[in-house]
Amino acid sequence: MAEVMLNRKLVLEEPQKVSDGAGGFTEIWMSLGVLWADVRAGTGSERAAAGVLTVSTVPYRITVRGAPHGAPSRPKPDQRFREGSRIFRILAVTERDPKGTYLECFAREEVSA
Repeated sequence: MAEVMLNRKLVLEEPQKVSDGAGGFTEIWMSLGVLWADVRAGTGSERAAAGVLTVSTVPYRITVRGAPHGAPSRPKPDQRFREGSRIFRILAVTERDPKGTYLECFAREEVSA
């Protein structure tokens, strides 16, 4: 197993529905806090979307310190990490080691060109 280097500062965010004032709702992203992470990219791909737009996707394995189930600092699917303007959507989370010292988050970054 590769050594963990928690050298990237990521903001953990969660979607929240808020009233749009017209009887509907809109989704905003609320910060849950900052986590230090080890971010490793996988093999990327590219595809055409809507006939014109090209979407590049790259899978990532993002390792953070362990946190118990239910803790606000424990990432979960459908949340995301933000690093400046970069967004990493969290797809799945698992313990990286038997003691739960670290969590491994499987995420995807999508970039439109």
